[in-house]
Amino acid sequence: MTLAQFDNGYWYAAELKDFAKAIGIASASKLRKDELERAIKHFLRTGKIESPTKRNLSTPGIKDVDRGLSLNLPVVVYTNDKETKSFLEREAQKLAPGFKRKSGSRYRLNRWREEQIIKGNKLTYRDVVKEYVRLCQMEAFSQIPQVRYINFMSDFLAKEKGATREQAIQAWKHVKTLEAPNTYRSWLKSQFSKPKRRSTP
Repeated sequence: MTLAQFDNGYWYAAELKDFAKAIGIASASKLRKDELERAIKHFLRTGKIESPTKRNLSTPGIKDVDRGLSLNLPVVVYTNDKETKSFLEREAQKLAPGFKRKSGSRYRLNRWREEQIIKGNKLTYRDVVKEYVRLCQMEAFSQIPQVRYINFMSDFLAKEKGATREQAIQAWKHVKTLEAPNTYRSWLKSQFSKPKRRSTP
């Protein structure tokens, strides 16, 4: 497989984990999808294995949720479970009445939290809730290169005026069949390159 073939394909997390394990990437089962893609692309480019993350993949100890979540509790062993998510929602409502969760905010919150820990910054759940509210109040997020589906859907629905979600999903299925990057631009180009039907007399 070439790097271009990998980039033009759409890979499920399970497929990436199997590929990563096959080429010898350590702790493949604990890596996120974007980290798996980064490690595999580095291997395809160089033939070498390199860790795609600086975060600690092993977090022994009692989970924060089992210690009793509170705003003053230090973030030590964070879990993305139902109880933690409910806690964030409740506290966000108190901090910003009328709060509404923004799509993609939890993903970005987790990346922000990991970055702070890598930098050695100590966090409490108060810090996490404040950042969650800030993210949800942003007008728009910058796109995340690895999440092709989310980027494609947002681009398609923004630029194809009046398009439905079902139409966007069908367009996504089509773009995955192309030998091209999985982007709205590729889909649009494929529409212009379709041969025109002859009108019948």
